[in-house]
Amino acid sequence: MTWSSRWRHAAPLSVLITFTLLDFAVGRGQVVFGLLVIVPLVAAFVLGRRATAAYAVVALVAAALLGVYNWQYTPQAIDTQVIRLVGIALGGVIAVAGCTVRLRNEARLATASAQAVTTQQALKLTEVLQRSLLTDPAPSPGLQVAVRYLPATRHAQIGGDWYDTFPLSPSTTMLVIGDVAGHDAPAAATMAQARGMLRAIATTATSPAAVLSGLDHAFAVLGITTLTTAVVATLDTSSGGIGAGPAAVLRWSNAGHPPPVVVCADGSTTLLERRPELLLGVRPDTSRTDHQVALNPGETVVLYTDGLVERRGVELDQSTSWLLAHLRHGHDRPLEHLVDQLLDGMAGQVDDDVAVLAVRLGPARPHRSPSVSEAPPA
Repeated sequence: MTWSSRWRHAAPLSVLITFTLLDFAVGRGQVVFGLLVIVPLVAAFVLGRRATAAYAVVALVAAALLGVYNWQYTPQAIDTQVIRLVGIALGGVIAVAGCTVRLRNEARLATASAQAVTTQQALKLTEVLQRSLLTDPAPSPGLQVAVRYLPATRHAQIGGDWYDTFPLSPSTTMLVIGDVAGHDAPAAATMAQARGMLRAIATTATSPAAVLSGLDHAFAVLGITTLTTAVVATLDTSSGGIGAGPAAVLRWSNAGHPPPVVVCADGSTTLLERRPELLLGVRPDTSRTDHQVALNPGETVVLYTDGLVERRGVELDQSTSWLLAHLRHGHDRPLEHLVDQLLDGMAGQVDDDVAVLAVRLGPARPHRSPSVSEAPPA
């Protein structure tokens, strides 16, 4: 028996002994044994139902015997003694009921605590799995690639935002940015499914639009109904900037996602807005459209999720204007620094996950320390 267990059992017993001795100490006719009703009430706070009921019986028996010692069964005192005994018995019943409520609450608290620990462990595992999916981009000749992921601060460190980039051929690289609604384990699981299916579909699809159409059909077959947006793009450098031709061609298709941005070498920016198309999985027969734009050496393509530009109290046009201004201001910075400064000051403030994928044509630029840029709109 542990020390705490001994203390719990000693508490009501000490009260019982104390009031019994007190009754003897004050002498016959000085009735204090009615205070024995406290004994089961003390037991109710520290012991189980059986022990509390046992102390209730012991208190009642002790009160009855002390009544004999205190001459409480005479015709003049018997009525008061009966009321006293009934009160002690009622106190015992109340004590057992209170003990029952306490034990139920303790059991619920223990269950909730265990569930919280289990949930926290599951979230930790999901976070690790999600991070394992958000891998560093594979090196591509002639391309600089930078990726970032910033989780929402008001939720668990998991969510449905993802980025991906992988080669389709020696001269073609696929770029993906996507967002599954939610900030929980199911959102992360759907993200993992979508990412895996997209990679598989991309091996045989002929264009970004075909990849999204394949995902629409896959979502329908698997019964995935979670709201999901994505931009799928291919960057083809086969022309290599021969003669007056472009260095690359960017082809993309957009399923309800924020439009990519092209940052030119001179700092001008172009938002690749086109007619909006449905989110993924809404209809398996949704018509998807390919778009394309020529890119020159030194130009940068930035893909991002809506957490970068959608914030409470700030209009979308205002946030988008901030993004374009920031990219114009930092167009000549090394790509890694540009992306870092894009997220500078947002850690601890975002209400939604943020994923960013940036690709720049041309060789890596010399390293230099980042400069301070304006913070995003609050």
